[in-house]
Amino acid sequence: MNEKRQYDSLEASELYCPQCKSARPVHRHLLLVLPTGNKYEYRCANCGTPVGAKDDTDNREYNEILRGRKLSD
Repeated sequence: MNEKRQYDSLEASELYCPQCKSARPVHRHLLLVLPTGNKYEYRCANCGTPVGAKDDTDNREYNEILRGRKLSD
């Protein structure tokens, strides 16, 4: 069970960028904070082209916003 948990939090560090035509480092940008979790977009660090997305199921940030408190990193 612990092994599966490790894979739930994988983050992309490089993805293929169609604009640059090669694998490039990416930056993760928060798009939406939802009751079911957060939606992120990965953008090429070189040109800013969106190259991927990720949804997580961590709703702590949403719950903290409802309570009026900022979630500390």
